Amino acid sequence: MIQSLSPKARTAGLAGILALAMTGLGFAAVPLYDLFCRVTGFGGTTQRYDAAAAAAEPEILSQTISVRFDANVSPRLPWTFYPEHPTDTVSIGARDMAIFIAENNSAAPVVGTASFNVTPTQAGKYFTKIQCFCFTEQRLEPGQQVRMPVLFFVDPAIVDDPDARDVQEITLSYTFHPVDEGKKAS
Repeated sequence: MIQSLSPKARTAGLAGILALAMTGLGFAAVPLYDLFCRVTGFGGTTQRYDAAAAAAEPEILSQTISVRFDANVSPRLPWTFYPEHPTDTVSIGARDMAIFIAENNSAAPVVGTASFNVTPTQAGKYFTKIQCFCFTEQRLEPGQQVRMPVLFFVDPAIVDDPDARDVQEITLSYTFHPVDEGKKAS
């Protein structure tokens, strides 16, 4: 049937199919890139703890690593945001908790959401967050101050990775951004 079409019609049909395929790839690019980053730790993307998938708690090593906490706020968000303690030394494999403080400095309720990353980037796939304020939007009332915990651990597999085993300090960095108006807090 395709051979009975004129060359111009075949070319137009193939161009249409190609355009549809490229559109589909465009919509799939963001979720596929996100999946790639979560699997590989690319760009400092941390792992998210899945209790159902975890066979056992990680082994706690005698080795420690320094974790530095960095907090930033978009200029469009009227918040103050900072870690309660800027650094912590943790045993590799042990669960630990960091507290971040956020305060709404405006006279109106504001909803924010945090983006995050880990540096050095090769440590991202070994830094696992169990619970984090960054998993949901945060709504702060006027003048409200909140303490927001992050439960995490550094996977013991980091010591076996030739690219990451010499890492002495990991930086967990957050940036809070305003949520578009019209969206509701979770």
